[in-house]
Amino acid sequence: MSHGIELLHDLAVVMIVAGITTILFHRLKQPVTLGYLLAGLIIGPYTPYTFVHNIDTVKELGNMGVVLLMFSLGLEFSLRKLTRVGMSAFFAALLEIVLMIWFGYEIGRGFGWSVMDSVFLGAMMSISSTTIIVKALAELGKARESFAEIIFGILVIEDILAIILLALLSGFARTGSLQTGQIFLEVVKIAVFFAMVLVPGLLGVPKLLNYVSRSKGDEMLLVTCLALCFGVALVASMLGYSVALGAFLIGAVIAETRQIHLIEALIAPVRDMFSAIFFVTIGMLIEPQMLLTYAWPIAVISLVVVIGKVASCSFGVFVGGRDLRTSLCVGMGLAQIGEFSFIIAALGLKLEVTSNFLYPIAVAVSVITTLVTPYLIKATEPVANYLDRAVPRPIMQALEVYTTWIGSFAQGHPGPMVMVVRQMAWQLLINLLLTVGVFALGAWTLTWDIRYLPTVLRSPELNQSLVWIAVMTVTSPIYLATFRKLTAISTLVAEICFPMTANSQQGAAVRTVISQVFILAALVVMTVVTILLSTSILSSLRSMFLLLVIVTVAVMLFRSTLVRIYSRAQIALNETLLEMPSLRREEMKPMPELLDQAELETIEIPAGAAVIQRRLRDIPLRAQTGASIVAIERAGQRLINPGPEEVLCLGDRVLLLGEGDQLPGARELLVSSAEIA
Repeated sequence: MSHGIELLHDLAVVMIVAGITTILFHRLKQPVTLGYLLAGLIIGPYTPYTFVHNIDTVKELGNMGVVLLMFSLGLEFSLRKLTRVGMSAFFAALLEIVLMIWFGYEIGRGFGWSVMDSVFLGAMMSISSTTIIVKALAELGKARESFAEIIFGILVIEDILAIILLALLSGFARTGSLQTGQIFLEVVKIAVFFAMVLVPGLLGVPKLLNYVSRSKGDEMLLVTCLALCFGVALVASMLGYSVALGAFLIGAVIAETRQIHLIEALIAPVRDMFSAIFFVTIGMLIEPQMLLTYAWPIAVISLVVVIGKVASCSFGVFVGGRDLRTSLCVGMGLAQIGEFSFIIAALGLKLEVTSNFLYPIAVAVSVITTLVTPYLIKATEPVANYLDRAVPRPIMQALEVYTTWIGSFAQGHPGPMVMVVRQMAWQLLINLLLTVGVFALGAWTLTWDIRYLPTVLRSPELNQSLVWIAVMTVTSPIYLATFRKLTAISTLVAEICFPMTANSQQGAAVRTVISQVFILAALVVMTVVTILLSTSILSSLRSMFLLLVIVTVAVMLFRSTLVRIYSRAQIALNETLLEMPSLRREEMKPMPELLDQAELETIEIPAGAAVIQRRLRDIPLRAQTGASIVAIERAGQRLINPGPEEVLCLGDRVLLLGEGDQLPGARELLVSSAEIA
C-alpha cells in the first residue's frame, strides 16, 4: 500500500469510528470528547486488530488540532481580558503549580520512586490541559461565562510558566540543581518573544486582513489566517517554545481585527476536524495492561490531581478577590492534565533520567481526568448552591466581606502622576524587549549561509557591520522615543523628590540637577545595554564605537522623521486596541432606525469642570441625560469607545452621541463646576 493510500485509509478509519462514537455519545447526552477517546481506544495499537497502519502520521495530524484549538482560543480571548483577570489568574496559576509539584513529589517518594521520577511527576501534575478545557467549555455552552475568562487567563499563564518549567527541568536533569540565572534568562526570552509577536502583529496584521477582506473572498481570508497561525506556531517551535503558545498569541492578535466574527466562522469547521483527530490520538495511547499494572498509583494520582487542582485554583482565585461561587467554578474547570504532561514525561525519557512507566501513567491520568472534567463543570452550580445552604451564614458573610475588601483595592484609581509614570514604564519595558528581539534577530541572520551572497559581502566583518547598521536603523525610532520618555520621567522624578514651592529659585535649581543626573544615568544605561547587545553581532569593539558614532549622528539629523515614525506606530497600536471592543460585541451592531434619530456633538472639558479626574463610570451622564461619550481626543490622539475606567482630563475633547433633546443636558453636566452627586 502506497503512503498516500495508507494515509487515506488511516484518516478514513479515524473519522468513521469517531463519527459513530460521537453520534452515540450525543444520543446518550454525554460529552463528545469522551466519544473521541473511546474511538481512539477501539482503533489503538493495543487492540487485537490493526485498524491504523501508521500511528505516527495520525499523531502528527492530531497535533494540528492542538494548534487550531489554541488559535481559536486566541480568537475568543481578547488581550483586554487578560488584563482584567491578570492578578487573580496569575496568583491562582502560580499557587496551583507550586502545590501540585510538591504533591507529586511527595506521592512519588511515597511509592518509593527516585527523586528525578518524583520531580517530573510533580511537574506533570501541575499543568492543566488547555485543549480539553476549551473543548469541554465549548460543548457545554459555557465558553463565554465570566468564570471562563478567568480559566482562560490561568491557562495562558500556565502555558507560559510551563515553558519556563520545561527549561528548568532540563537544567535540573543535567546538573541536579536549579540556578537563578537560568530562571531569569528564560523569563526574559519568553517576554521578548511575546513582544516580538504582539507588537508587530497588532501593527501589521489588521492592515493585512483589511487588504485581504477587500477581495470579497472568504477563501483568501481563511488561507491567510491559517498561514499566520501555522507560521507563528512554527517560529515558536523553532525557538523552543510550544506551538500552542505561538498559535494562541497570533489568534489574540487577529482577535483585534475588524473581521474577527467572519474569521471565527471560517476557522470553526477546520478546527473541529483536526481537534477530533487530536482527541482520538489521546485515546490511542491508552494501554489496558499498563492500567492494570499501575492501577493503584494511577488512581491515587488522578484523585490528587482532581482534589488538589480544585482546592488550589479555587483558593488562589478567591484570594485574588473573586467570590466563592466564581472561584469554585474556576477550580472545578481546571481539574485535569493533558498535552503538557505528555511533553514533560517525554522530556524525562529523552534525557534518560526518568523511568519508562511515567509516560503511560501520564496518559492514563490524563484520560481519567478528561473523563471527569465535563461532569465537574456541570456540577459547579449544584455544588455552589449546596455550599450556600450548608456553610454557616457568619462564615459566608465573612467571605463576602473579604471579597468586597479586595475588590475595593482593584476599583481604586491612582493619581494622574502615578498613571503617567506607570504608562511610561510599561512603554519603556516594551521598547527594551523589542530592541532585544531585533538584536537577537540580527544575530540569527549571521548564522545564514553566506555562500549565496555577492563576493563583496562575504567578508565576516563587513557582513557583521551591515547587519548591525540594519539593526540600529530599525531600532533607532525606539531609541529616540525611549530617550524622550526618560526625559519626561526625569521631570516627574525631580518634582516628586523636590515639589514646587512659590518663588523658590533654590528648588528650581535642585530639580534641574536631579533631572540632569537622571538623564545622564539613563544615557549611560542605554549605552551599556547597546554595547552588550551589540556583542552578539559585532566581534570588534573598535568598529562598534565607530559605527555607534555614525548612527548617533544620523539619528540627530533625521530626528523629526524618526519621532514621526514612532508616533504613527504608537497611534496605530492604540487605535487597534481601542476601536475593537465595540466591534467584538454583536449586540452593538448599528441599527439604522436608531441612527436616524441620533446626533453628535463635540465638547471640550474646560478648567474647573467637576468631571476632571473622574472616571466615566462615576459620571451619571447616561442616567441623567441619556447621551453617551463615544470618543475622546487627547493630545492629538483619539480614544474610540472609551471604557468605564477611563478618566477625563482638562482639555479633553469628547464626542457625545444622543438625541437632540439629550445633548444640552449632557453638555451642561460636562462643563459644570458643580459637584457631581
